[in-house]
Amino acid sequence: MVAAIGAWIVAAIAWGGYGGIAFLMALESACTPLPSEIIMPFGGYVASTGKLELWLVATAGAIGCNLGSAVAYSVGYHGGRPFLARWGHLLLLRPGDVDMAERFFARHGNKAVFFGRLLPLVRTFIALPAGIARMHFWRFHLYTFLGSWPWCFALAYVGYVLGQKWDSDPRLRGVLHTFDGVIVVLVLAGIALFVWRHLRTARA
Repeated sequence: MVAAIGAWIVAAIAWGGYGGIAFLMALESACTPLPSEIIMPFGGYVASTGKLELWLVATAGAIGCNLGSAVAYSVGYHGGRPFLARWGHLLLLRPGDVDMAERFFARHGNKAVFFGRLLPLVRTFIALPAGIARMHFWRFHLYTFLGSWPWCFALAYVGYVLGQKWDSDPRLRGVLHTFDGVIVVLVLAGIALFVWRHLRTARA
């Protein structure tokens, strides 16, 4: 299943281009276990081949973050804590995930949406406490986009640079050929651990 998730991410971007990136990042921002750390670098790699533009890859990713965050915001806004307590396990949400995001939001207020988008894990769940706190809808989306774009661009840029160096630097190719299997295993293991932790909590 884990290998299929990784292959599906790659296929969605290769087939859908900007739309595929936006779709995947929407799922990631809607509290699903699809890491942006895989989605955006691969989008940057595709940009290095000339099929996509780097800044548009980042913009597509940020738009996807807004789309997915709108769903999570709506869940928090209309359902609040009671909804999450009853149905959160269906979304693979653990109480600790929401607690972490709520503490971050309480400490930083509306700015938490901007800064939270720059932090791994927090970025995935920050829309929920924003909705529960009934943050102004358009301010929420503005901060979401402004915080998501640098994150998406930075990750895409990593993939872009590696893609450019792939053909021009034989040493990089040799290193990646040596360790690519290890990297793939670690990435897939991370996804598997995320899913397993949430499923275990859901059954508890």
